[in-house]
Amino acid sequence: MTHFRMREAAQLLGVSDDTIRRWANDGLLEASRDRAGVQVVTGRSLAARIAQLAPDATGDDPIVRSARNRFTGIVTGIQVEGLVAVIELQSGPNRVVSLMTAEACSDLALEVGSRATAIVKATQVILEAARPVDTED
Repeated sequence: MTHFRMREAAQLLGVSDDTIRRWANDGLLEASRDRAGVQVVTGRSLAARIAQLAPDATGDDPIVRSARNRFTGIVTGIQVEGLVAVIELQSGPNRVVSLMTAEACSDLALEVGSRATAIVKATQVILEAARPVDTED
């Protein structure tokens, strides 16, 4: 089973270390100590907690979308050159870059500091993870 130290868990969820500790103390996360005596939380309980906190993608919106990957964040950069605009969005620890027409950027009234949601539909999404370490003694 995957375990994360408090700091790692906090970085993954975009919250403070203290929040992770509080959730563990409140029983919202499964916590234990690793071999070094450091408090860790299970990846499974962390996944369950973040799923509880995630905004409901359907909500009250009367529009239904086929794209399921949504990243709400703050616009951190805009570059408009001719007909093309490059928009950078910071969503928690994730940076999303969108290419669009300059007209679309203008229509959305985007500016640095604006709240925006990137909606992504991709036929190919590549995941990467650290190679599992054999923990058997």
